[in-house]
Amino acid sequence: MPDHSLSDFADKIVEAMRALTRGFGKKHSNELCRGKITMPQFIILDFLSSRSGAKMRDVATFLEISTAAVTGIVDRLQKSGYLDRLPDSRDRRIIHLKLSRKGNALVEKIHKERRQMLISMFSRISQSEREEYLRILTKIKNAILGNNHDKP
Repeated sequence: MPDHSLSDFADKIVEAMRALTRGFGKKHSNELCRGKITMPQFIILDFLSSRSGAKMRDVATFLEISTAAVTGIVDRLQKSGYLDRLPDSRDRRIIHLKLSRKGNALVEKIHKERRQMLISMFSRISQSEREEYLRILTKIKNAILGNNHDKP
């Protein structure tokens, strides 16, 4: 690759990410890509898939948004049948969120489709290229999360 300035590099990354996003969208058949649910809604469903019973405040903290904003998103997800609100047995002001069967099935379907698409895409490059890609992606992930280690 020719020596590019960091600004040129960033422009090329933005261009590649646009193409990847469009490409992923065209290949996905799930509700997320068909516009049935939004990305913030999916992020909440995905969060709840690994943290069943989380409170509204937990979701708000994870998304770094207000609990009022989470309430609106959760309202729509509950109305669509993707999650349930469960009152706390000791404090009725506390509401726990749990994926419904429909929500769990959706998250599993999206994860399965993403996995299959990645297998298909990455089968076209060598093992060493995949390892290098994962190494770099892990380094970027850790920089974003503030971790100092590079293990996937």
